[in-house]
Amino acid sequence: MPTSSIPAPSDTPQPRASRIQRRNRKRILDAALEVFSQHGYRGATLDQIATEAGLSKPNILYYFAGKEDIHVTLLNDLMDTWLAPMRQIDPQGDPMNEILRYVQRKLEMSREFPRESRLFANEILQGAPRMGPHLQTGLKPLVDDTAALIETWIAQGRLARVDPRHLIFSIWATTQHYADFGAQVQVLMDGGDGLDGASAFLDTLYRRLLTP
Repeated sequence: MPTSSIPAPSDTPQPRASRIQRRNRKRILDAALEVFSQHGYRGATLDQIATEAGLSKPNILYYFAGKEDIHVTLLNDLMDTWLAPMRQIDPQGDPMNEILRYVQRKLEMSREFPRESRLFANEILQGAPRMGPHLQTGLKPLVDDTAALIETWIAQGRLARVDPRHLIFSIWATTQHYADFGAQVQVLMDGGDGLDGASAFLDTLYRRLLTP
């Protein structure tokens, strides 16, 4: 099992990439996202990524040191996107509206970023070998702060008594399910993604749960 983790950003200025280099890196990352989301890290190969990108394997290795380098780059890019909705919860806002807005944004992300969601899920299922430290330094402090905020709202009588962390886990489970288990959802929903119905259902579910 790989033991490397997502590195801290370097303070050393990097040469600015040319337009063609930026285009090719994006092409490789888009292809890798497709391959990793389908096959997971262990099942993915550089040959598959090269074929998906329409580039040669040596061309891939010109831009990235190998499969793990590509995977770590994707995870780095993903974390900022993934944590943004929680960072946008406003402590000064109405608690119910802030929680429900977070639920809806997470559901929108299942529609907008299904491959990214599966990439994240696959990494976690493997024990987070490449992003474990980032969970400690990025995700955990944010969840701790959000849980403390929810606990404050509960103490003020503005939300019903719930365990804040289990509430957060529940929101992740009920929203990311539509991306991570998309193939199953499509079968059970007769070809639909279920997201339109999920929006109203989850709004009602969490509104009833959280109303004091």
